[in-house]
Amino acid sequence: MADRAVPDTVVYEGQFGSFVITEADRRGVIIYRAGLVVAAMAFAIAIGLVSAYGPQPWVWRSLSVLYAVLWLGLGISLATIHIYLQPLHRALQIFWLIGGFASLGVAHGDPRPFLLTVYEQPLTLLGVGFTFAALTGIFFKEAFCFDRLETKFLTPLVPLLLLGHLVGLWPLAWEQALLIAWAMLFVVFALRKVTQAIPPDIGDKSVFEYLKQQRAANS
Repeated sequence: MADRAVPDTVVYEGQFGSFVITEADRRGVIIYRAGLVVAAMAFAIAIGLVSAYGPQPWVWRSLSVLYAVLWLGLGISLATIHIYLQPLHRALQIFWLIGGFASLGVAHGDPRPFLLTVYEQPLTLLGVGFTFAALTGIFFKEAFCFDRLETKFLTPLVPLLLLGHLVGLWPLAWEQALLIAWAMLFVVFALRKVTQAIPPDIGDKSVFEYLKQQRAANS
């Protein structure tokens, strides 16, 4: 069935021509934002459990489930995000997949709870960290496109925290503080996305069409 424009259609003038926003466009943005909310809430709950109850066995098991929820939510968002540069979009999706496969390898290759293994063996971040590289790509895109203050902090915070843990740079108290800041800013970002107008998240559809035609002409 052909994609239908929403009622009371507004015709937008893009860089390469006019376009309309369809029901499918709006649905894609809603799914993108829902994925972010799921990922942010899973991450915030995980940090809350660690902060409130400490490294108890049931907490570590819960963290493994919450990480899986975060990964799935991130994947949903990466499937529906609007990014003009297709190579960048594909790269973020590949990072997400690499992080997922690496996580499965760590989870099945060690009898300990997944995130306990990651914490005690920082080198596992060389694989698992690709999940968070994909997430950082979303933060960077949102900071660049919408000048969001929280994503300007999140974009450097995530790699600095993970790389710092990888090389043993951060004391435990600093890591805990940075994780809490990450969780809070991530929730703020996700909730603010829910209230943002939909058309800006779709972007200039004429650019997508132009790039599609260019790829077809060069193939």
